[in-house]
Amino acid sequence: MNYLNINESNYPLFIDNLYSLQDLKYREFCLNLLPKDTNLIGIRIPLLKKIAKEISKGDYLSFFRVIKNDTFEEVMLHGLVIGYLKTDFNLLLAYLDDFIPLIDNWSINDSVACNLKVFRKNYDMGFKAIKRYLKQGGYSTRFGLVLLINHYINDDYIDRLLDISFSLKSDDYYVRMADSWLIASLFIKYPDKTISYLKNNQLDIFTHNMSISKICDSYQVDDKVKDIIKKLRKS
Repeated sequence: MNYLNINESNYPLFIDNLYSLQDLKYREFCLNLLPKDTNLIGIRIPLLKKIAKEISKGDYLSFFRVIKNDTFEEVMLHGLVIGYLKTDFNLLLAYLDDFIPLIDNWSINDSVACNLKVFRKNYDMGFKAIKRYLKQGGYSTRFGLVLLINHYINDDYIDRLLDISFSLKSDDYYVRMADSWLIASLFIKYPDKTISYLKNNQLDIFTHNMSISKICDSYQVDDKVKDIIKKLRKS
């Protein structure tokens, strides 16, 4: 199928085409990882990325207008297309504002955020948007955290990321897991600064200990360092 011009008249054909790409074994595997009510076709992510790239090169505005977001794959494509657009960054952020409320699982959240490499070319504007996402709670907050993990761990942002991580307050499981993922990722590149924060923080016990577990699970951390980190667990 030609994905360059998806419109109202050929949208049913587009959905039929998606189902023709279904991998039932992959679907069964993914259903064990996603919420039980997920309407999943079962298409592997690399193939969805290939489709999204083609859509982004065509009449993507028509695609945004007609997409029904009824299935996991439609929502995933919606977000992936945004990451491939060659357009004004402010306009891209507007598309993200429409998209983020559609996120209802960690897989779509993380895949789309990881794919938004355009943030690396628009650090300041992107960071302002991320701070807004972080205040909105739920998957919006996790989306902001995953953007930070994948695109902002560098010398210019390390201190700001540590401040964000350790000041974040949330009871949401997926937010706290992303926060611990961020801390562990920061430790890999900036161990001295991160361990200093770990020794003096106001993290809840779950996030603090999960951060330590993720650090200790990393193959990039020396076993002797892991022994030191384990002693920082809270009870």
